Amino acid sequence: MAKRVIVVKVGSSTVTGSDGRIDRAYLHGLVDQIANVIDGGDRVVLVTSGAIAAGLEALGLDARPTDMPTLQATASVGQVRLAETYGALFAERGLTVGQVLLTRQDTGHRQQYLNACHTLLRLLELGIVPVVNENDTTAVDEIRMGDNDQLAALVSLMVHADLAILLTDIDGLYSADPRTSADARLIERIEDLSADVIAGAGGPGSAVGSGGMATKLEAGRMLMKAGVPMVICDGRRPNVVVDAAAGVPVGTLFAGGESAVKARKLWIAYGGRPAGSITIDDGARDALCLRGGSLLPAGVIDVTGSFVIGDAVTVVDGSGTAIARGIAGMSAADLRKVKGLKTAEIPEVLPAWEGEEVVHRDHLVIL
Repeated sequence: MAKRVIVVKVGSSTVTGSDGRIDRAYLHGLVDQIANVIDGGDRVVLVTSGAIAAGLEALGLDARPTDMPTLQATASVGQVRLAETYGALFAERGLTVGQVLLTRQDTGHRQQYLNACHTLLRLLELGIVPVVNENDTTAVDEIRMGDNDQLAALVSLMVHADLAILLTDIDGLYSADPRTSADARLIERIEDLSADVIAGAGGPGSAVGSGGMATKLEAGRMLMKAGVPMVICDGRRPNVVVDAAAGVPVGTLFAGGESAVKARKLWIAYGGRPAGSITIDDGARDALCLRGGSLLPAGVIDVTGSFVIGDAVTVVDGSGTAIARGIAGMSAADLRKVKGLKTAEIPEVLPAWEGEEVVHRDHLVIL
């Protein structure tokens, strides 16, 4: 039986205690669980938060810094401290760790994305436990993942994971906010992310960490599209990682199913941060969503951002709903000049342009 690859993500609200410091007793138990899963024949990637919390402790700071240089310096110290902690704990079980720090800049460019994929896969082949976090020492808003739920989903795509386990401080996804609704019930299995499911989850910051349940739903959407099952569960439930890996019902399972999207299109959809957006009319929307067509200038209503050829862009309909993600075939500046024009009319405005599509269907994925 082939070894499975399992991605385990633990958030900052789970790795820290009530005092805001890293809970080493909890990490010891988490590492033991991961080691037990590895002993059972699987490979595991750990996506972890906690660098800033570890840095605060190491520097003797009482509160999270508000200025970026101090915050990034704190993360720098904390990343070392956190890696040392994991390294020592895994060593007790005879395992070696390798640290991997990522930003959208690393995953947004195709070759850098593939390089990161190859590194992660080679670490697993060598029996190393990759410990992944966002690189908070260099990340700025333009290249940040934003939260480790998204990072865990992206890493799951990169290593072709068989399962992703998101450890949180809540049992799973509820039909309503359990803090305010007595009728809220735990949803044990999700086959489709319907509007009702999304509405019941509340907004960002609802009950779990800084990302909130909304970011976990987006991670679930990414992985369901890729055919990768994902579990959201209480990270402090006894033996939860081992149980989830064994298929024991814990929390909420987002069923994976068969992936209908190829790896390259998954990278187009989720690898990079969009450099802008293109608003299209109803006819263009139907051409993309119903007929598998390319996006032509004639269907474009509006353009935002300053993207160039090769940048990732989001395609939205007239109501502002994101319907697709793609790789731009022309710059924002040129598109503003020719939006709404038929193909035959474009050379009059852009004599040197030899293309036809704003986004070719081969470089487009419907969301």
